[in-house]
Amino acid sequence: MLQLDFDLLRTFVAIADTGSLTRAAAEVGRTQSAISMQLKRIEEIVDGAVLVRTARGVELTSRGNRLLSHARRLVRAHDEALLDVTDRGLTGSVRLGCPEDYCTEFLPVVLRAIAAQHPRVALEVVCAPTPLLEKMLDARRVDVALVSLAPEGNLERVIRLEDLVWIASQDFYPPSDDPLQIALSVPETLDHQAARRALEAANVSYRVAYESVSKDGLLAIVRAGIAVAVLTRGAVPADLRIMPVGERLPQLPRVGIAVVSYSGTVDSLVVESVKELMIRTLGTMAPVLS
Repeated sequence: MLQLDFDLLRTFVAIADTGSLTRAAAEVGRTQSAISMQLKRIEEIVDGAVLVRTARGVELTSRGNRLLSHARRLVRAHDEALLDVTDRGLTGSVRLGCPEDYCTEFLPVVLRAIAAQHPRVALEVVCAPTPLLEKMLDARRVDVALVSLAPEGNLERVIRLEDLVWIASQDFYPPSDDPLQIALSVPETLDHQAARRALEAANVSYRVAYESVSKDGLLAIVRAGIAVAVLTRGAVPADLRIMPVGERLPQLPRVGIAVVSYSGTVDSLVVESVKELMIRTLGTMAPVLS
């Protein structure tokens, strides 16, 4: 009877996740020629093509998609069984995404918890705004990510809520007549949208004078004393001040924080374990006080 062993299945999952034989080879620690031979063996066993090569890499056929759903479950069951009967702990790698706003307050605590509980798991950390992280999740370039969500309609996914606040340099005061100069992240982000909605609802004249995909870029603008910006309360550096809410600076909403992974498939055991640990760790952290 023909059988698909777990090495073949694990390689196939890696090919599907990376969309590339070269990247899959690096992930499973084999040469590309060895990966090609394994792929040929898989197609012999299932009696048909499981992927097609394109200019952008490889794509699964309908047969390949059916095989992938079984392969994920089988590889996961294998890893769970091995973990249960041995004392070696989880091994593997996880690509973890995090917005820059959360790198100071949350990321060190999360990384410390993962290192303590899963010391043999290698982490690759990617810092980017939530909209970009969501695209990277869909493209399987990130396995799990800490993201910002609007609380409305997402309460079942939200782990904690964080205040959005206006920040400025120590010597900055909003002008009483001229348009308020603001520095914001890219338009797709929640903080950008929340700031503009709040200002427009309060009929405040403003101008988006600066946009930056980088938190460091926004902070440089604020430190120059030429604009106010919006951050989560826990991300505000000590040398900048949180501006009081007033006529020119309206109240900002809170944002939800969630931990998400790629929604199209069953997570691997190592990804799910890291995800669950992140959720527990963030859920038990004390809130940032005003």
